[in-house]
Amino acid sequence: MDVQGKTILLTGGTAGIGKEMALQLKVKGASVTLTGRNPARLEAMREAGFETMAADFSNAAGVDAFLAEWGARDLDVLINNAGQLVDHDFRAGSGKGAPDPDAADNCIYANLNAPMRLGTALIERLKARPEAAIVNVTSGLAISPAARQPVYCATKAGLRFYTLSLREQLKDTGIHVIEALPPVVDTQMNDGNPMKKMPAEECARQIIEAIEKDRDEANIGMTKALRVMESIHPALARRLTLKF
Repeated sequence: MDVQGKTILLTGGTAGIGKEMALQLKVKGASVTLTGRNPARLEAMREAGFETMAADFSNAAGVDAFLAEWGARDLDVLINNAGQLVDHDFRAGSGKGAPDPDAADNCIYANLNAPMRLGTALIERLKARPEAAIVNVTSGLAISPAARQPVYCATKAGLRFYTLSLREQLKDTGIHVIEALPPVVDTQMNDGNPMKKMPAEECARQIIEAIEKDRDEANIGMTKALRVMESIHPALARRLTLKF
């Protein structure tokens, strides 16, 4: 797909991977509308020349409010990038730092339910375009989980399998369904992660390359090695990632 002139909705586009994707897509001539929750970041992206829309995708009401604001506009590409990370580690005990069920619910909705709800609402609009795409950003942890982040891993694994099924359903339409599987990326979400981190701009570049080259998957950075290891020795792959 040539992204020049395409109308793109990019969720979670004010920071991290999403911000870098927005900047790179704009350079390539795409018309990008991005969403976010932080007013200051939204304003900064508006000042950079983007159309921005405030949206909270951690619950159904937030998704529906956004869809009402989006209205009947045309759309060529939906990039489901917005997401939340929540530690859910019972080893922390019952005091401060213990798992928060409300935070877990918000994470589940933002990472899994919201992409499905957005796609369901916008799919007929995408079908009406000569070519279109849905890009779901999952994670290398959708393949093999980390111990302290079971909720996040579960949502990304769920979105991965949803994406695989959706691609099969839509294979005879003009909608290309793409999964992007980033490694640990140098973003605010991963500030406390001790692992080596990929620069957000490089991760964004590889996701956009997958869109342009009509790939089904973008296995990025260390995710490539994890995919190979998981295919050869799944138990070993799990042992490695479960340490984190």
